[in-house]
Amino acid sequence: MPSARPAAGRATALVLIACGLALAGCGGKKGPEAVAQQTAVTTIGVNSYLWRASLETLQFMPLAQVDSAGGVIVGEWYQNPNVPNERVKVTVAILDGALRADAVQVSAQREVMQDGRWVAAPVRAGTVQKLEEIILERARMLRQASLAR
Repeated sequence: MPSARPAAGRATALVLIACGLALAGCGGKKGPEAVAQQTAVTTIGVNSYLWRASLETLQFMPLAQVDSAGGVIVGEWYQNPNVPNERVKVTVAILDGALRADAVQVSAQREVMQDGRWVAAPVRAGTVQKLEEIILERARMLRQASLAR
């Protein structure tokens, strides 16, 4: 029967390695600069208002991928129960840390059921632009609400 001693030794080693890495990250910096760098590592890499607004706008569909550091949200195929022979897939990319109209990019795919299989179809005109407008408006509202506090 193996003893518990090697497992305890491994656990101690992992704790020491983790502490060593944490201390190595300090690099002798002092004051607000060190705190700012630590904060930057734990925050999302894109505009938080655009990010939240995008998630809220796409809440009606299941999400396949959500990457806050890269600013990408990929939706699964979504079928509106009222239109069962059609499905859509939406992707949102947040391209900048600023709250600007060109910082959000939406793309969409649409398929329709033909002869028992899904076939690519054009996205209705204005759909992508409308989604971008909804996201931007929601992001502005979120920002205004945070400034009012």
